[in-house]
Amino acid sequence: MSLLAVWQDAFAAGLRGAEHPLAAHPAFAVYRNTVWKGWIDAVEANYPAVASLTGSDWARAAGAAFAEVRAPTNPMMSLYGEGFADFLAEFPPAGSLPFLPDVARLDRAWTEAHLAADAPVLELGALAQLDAGAMERTHCRLHPSVRFAWFATTIPTLWLANRTDFEGGELLLDDRPEGLLLARPAESVEALVLDAAAFAFLDACRNGATLLDCAIAALAADPKADLGGLLGRLIGFGAFTDFFPIDPEPLHVPA
Repeated sequence: MSLLAVWQDAFAAGLRGAEHPLAAHPAFAVYRNTVWKGWIDAVEANYPAVASLTGSDWARAAGAAFAEVRAPTNPMMSLYGEGFADFLAEFPPAGSLPFLPDVARLDRAWTEAHLAADAPVLELGALAQLDAGAMERTHCRLHPSVRFAWFATTIPTLWLANRTDFEGGELLLDDRPEGLLLARPAESVEALVLDAAAFAFLDACRNGATLLDCAIAALAADPKADLGGLLGRLIGFGAFTDFFPIDPEPLHVPA
């Protein structure tokens, strides 16, 4: 490691409270406090549902504790906070709030969706162009902004109720499994609550399955699922960029 890198690491540690030759200088204390406040501000801003549920003072205290062990690695403060959900899962003051790490995961998923690359959105009319035989030789490409997750309780509904950028949701947490899909097909991130069939379809798609296998996965999750309606809803939401065919298998000629 170069001397510059060593000095930079020591300087960063000094910002987190470790001893540093500059620490005795009054200007360093002012700089450290300004930087430290910026880190805490970023955690609170990047996890608004967490802050809504706990209150600003609690969220900022948690942000300060997080900053002590995880300094930013990217100059974009909108990205700061990766790993905050796992931190909360081990944070003693959050022990009485077992839902909080999952709420933080959705806050992080929103940030990732918001900052994801732009891409075209599959038009709903593309579905009508698929015949039954095409289902087994076609994949569906997820939009780069797509993020989705499944929970054992109504975390998505609780999360929506604590975000000012969405309508709906409830402040109660029920023991009912529920999923959430986030995507940014245009200028803003959209949210869609998922049932078991829709989540299974998306999960299979994420793992490279054909449309036929995605449909089979959805029906395994819910035999009564309306596959046409499900796929149409996901396409209309902006979850996909395109359909594309499976690469043909090479021809094997006997020796």
